Formats: sequence, C-alpha cells, structure tokens
Amino acid sequence: MEQTRERIVRAAAKLFLTRSYHAVGIADLCAAADVRKGSFYHFFPSKADLAKAVIDLHAAEFDKQLTAAQDEGLYAVAVAVTQVQGRFEERFGRIVGCPFGNLAAELSTTDDELRAHVADVFARWEQRLLAACRRYDVPDETARMILAQIQGLILLAKVQQRPAAEITAGLRTLIAGVTA
Repeated sequence: MEQTRERIVRAAAKLFLTRSYHAVGIADLCAAADVRKGSFYHFFPSKADLAKAVIDLHAAEFDKQLTAAQDEGLYAVAVAVTQVQGRFEERFGRIVGCPFGNLAAELSTTDDELRAHVADVFARWEQRLLAACRRYDVPDETARMILAQIQGLILLAKVQQRPAAEITAGLRTLIAGVTA
C-alpha cells in the first residue's frame, strides 16, 4: 500500500515540475501513477494534500543533499542546489525550476495553506543558512540573500534554458563576495 502512495507522490512531483500544479488534474495524476481515483482519494483527500506530500518529498531530498555537503560550509547550499538541479536537468533535459519556487509563485495568492507549507520549508533553510553565516562571521542578512539568489538563479536558468552549472557559479560568486 505504501508503494501506491509513493507512486502517486512521485508521479505528481514530476507532473507538477514539468507542467504545473493547476495544469494537472486528478485524472492525469491517476494515469501517471497507474492508479484508480479511489486509490488516490484513499491516500489524499485532495490535490492540495498531495501537493504537501510532494513538497515534503522534495524538501527531504534537498535536506539530505544539504546535510551531505555540510563540510563545504556556506558553499554547502551551492553544492546541494547543484546536485538537485543537475539531476532535474539530466532527467528532463532542461532546468524545470525549483519545486518550491514554482509552487510558491503559482499558489501563493490562491491557496494560503499550501503557501504556508512552502514558506515553512524556506524558513527552515533560511535558519540553516543563518547558522552557517554565524559560524563564518558573515552578516545574518546574508542567509536571506543566498536564499533569494538561489531562487533567482534557478528561475533565470529555467526561462533562459541555461545549464545547472551556471546556478552553481552564481551562488559561489555571491558567497565568495560576502565572505571576502
């Protein structure tokens, strides 16, 4: 049973990234996950509940990458973003955007509960960045600057069809500038 839930979440993650939350219907999700609507509703009372599970899936993966790169100090975030965006680029042949940024932009004015769920993820990462800034004696506001830079660079890479490597270079440049 857990495999069915996981299949639905992973299918939704892909569809939300490549199409968008609003462009994907329950029938699309069921077809992509190869499940019936009854199975969908067994695990998720609504599409918004599924979106929260997708957000949590992506957040867990990014947290894992960020933790694995912890030895890189402030540069850990650049390493983690590169890992995640590089995999998206390999899988889809292009940058498809940040799962959180995409959903935040699409839903922040239409679904306050999902907006808050995404905001919580960003707040956790900002706190991790803030702790890293303090370890390296960098001003606290640098944490928000780095987070904003990540989102901006990913968005630009998506719309300009630029490679993930440019996201990394931009983040490293910003971090080097604030730590110099």
